[in-house]
Amino acid sequence: MEFGKLFELVIAASLINNFVFTRFLGLCIFFGVSRKMETAVGMSITFTAVMVVSAALSWVVYEYVMIPLDITFLKIIIFIGIVAAFVQSADTIMKKVSPTLYYKLGVYLALITTNCIILAVPLINAGEHYSFFESIAFGLGSGLGFALALVIMASIREKLEVADVPAPFKGLPISFIIAGLIALAFTGFSGLITL
Repeated sequence: MEFGKLFELVIAASLINNFVFTRFLGLCIFFGVSRKMETAVGMSITFTAVMVVSAALSWVVYEYVMIPLDITFLKIIIFIGIVAAFVQSADTIMKKVSPTLYYKLGVYLALITTNCIILAVPLINAGEHYSFFESIAFGLGSGLGFALALVIMASIREKLEVADVPAPFKGLPISFIIAGLIALAFTGFSGLITL
């Protein structure tokens, strides 16, 4: 029974309530990194890892520090601090492990810290009173949903580089149109699982 609930959370967060296509959050990194598949995949892996770990760390701090000390009103500031510390760690690790990808991601890697999706996950976890494993499942589903959005958009944008797009629509305008069409397609997932 518990596994079924966790699976539903992952599917709901990645498809039904996809942060990019249904909540329209994280669009800065979404449009910035989705030009090439290589950077989209690298950011997807990094983003998902940061999302899962920050969801777990935020849950522990919220449940065992903030609630007992009655400082839940500081959750936004504390969650941003947790995310910033972990992103800085991921930044340093990526610089050592994969310097090529590190330089291709550039400023977008640092922008993970201030990305509204990363902050939304612990806030939703706290608001919905998810358990530890539910928080991790929600973080994983949200990360996979963002990864799915990036990979879909990167594959389309790579094809658009060689397509005959009218001059006024080249670049970002056609990307916005395509993102809107994909978002419209994602509305077909609504009602798939009722939580």
